[in-house]
Amino acid sequence: MGNLKEIAKASTKLGLTSFGGPTAHLGYFRDEYVEKRKWLDDKLYADIVALCQFLPGPASSQVGIAIGMIRGGILGGIVSWAGFTLPSVLFLMLAAYFVIGFGFTDSGIIQGLKIVAVAIVAHALLGMQKSLAPDALRIAFAIVAAILVLLIPTAWGQIGVIVGAGVLGYLLFKKEQTPDQVKLSLSFGKRTGIIAWVLFAGLLMVLPIIRTFSDHAYIAILDTYYRVGSIVFGGGHVVLPMLEREVDMSSDLFLAGYGLAQAVPGPLFTLSAFLGQVTAGIPGALLAVFAMFLPSFLLVIGTLPFWSIIRSKKGIQAALKGVNAAVVGILLAALYDPVFTSAVSSSFDFIIVLITFTLLTVFKFSPIKVVAVSALLGLLFYGV
Repeated sequence: MGNLKEIAKASTKLGLTSFGGPTAHLGYFRDEYVEKRKWLDDKLYADIVALCQFLPGPASSQVGIAIGMIRGGILGGIVSWAGFTLPSVLFLMLAAYFVIGFGFTDSGIIQGLKIVAVAIVAHALLGMQKSLAPDALRIAFAIVAAILVLLIPTAWGQIGVIVGAGVLGYLLFKKEQTPDQVKLSLSFGKRTGIIAWVLFAGLLMVLPIIRTFSDHAYIAILDTYYRVGSIVFGGGHVVLPMLEREVDMSSDLFLAGYGLAQAVPGPLFTLSAFLGQVTAGIPGALLAVFAMFLPSFLLVIGTLPFWSIIRSKKGIQAALKGVNAAVVGILLAALYDPVFTSAVSSSFDFIIVLITFTLLTVFKFSPIKVVAVSALLGLLFYGV
């Protein structure tokens, strides 16, 4: 029980203060868990980060879940996730209530929130390119992926691009060296991991079938957000194009929610709280968040006991390099459509993009400050 209290205290602190996106979150985590609390060393922390980059879903959330599980078992992972995630979930649910309930959907503030998404996605794209597509070959992967996603603008098209990139990555990078193994100490073993993998795959197959026999909004939410949370590689920003195609909502509201999600600490996947609230109220928000993050729990539980084996396989690491490069291309396509095409329709809009992008990249403003500036500029240009 003592470990759970420690985990709750540490993760809630991070959930209230971790602004800046997935890369910044990993820095906050290292400072809290490695430097201050000494729960693990740098080598083990790096291996956990590598594991969570390997898996689809929100990498920073999965790192927190994995550290919680190493410290306090499966229940420790749940406590760690709750502390890190629930503050931003509650804020975005409240924001959705006010946006819909008080008719702010056509205000200048919402326009500013839509526009800031352009700057934030462009900034994320630059960072991801440096780490996931650092050479000419992987940049080519990214460009081809972007072209294919724009030509085949469906969820299945995006999945096909990811699978194809994995195959090409395997063929091109399979001779490269893999890192040394690190042993993980866990309170659960391979049998629990196999059960988690069976549940993960079973839900991924069964939920779409159930949806064909029921048009209930809750079934649709469960299927949509579970599927997106299961197959999105590259972190929170890459969830944007797939969710935009899957969720029945105006681009204005969707991008406003995305902008608001940048202004709060915690994982970007909590955008699901805003979208679920708009779609089906409080139950919709809670169900969307549950479905969005459930794959992360199952994948972390399923993979941790086998990670030392997976880590040594050159073929898996090679395929992942191809997938990660394609993810950069998917985000590049999303920067154009829906982000730019939905948000920028005048010179004033583009001026706000230039200002906010400069604040992010040149002056290193935090995302919450940039979001506030964009909302204010939207209010000045377009009024209440």
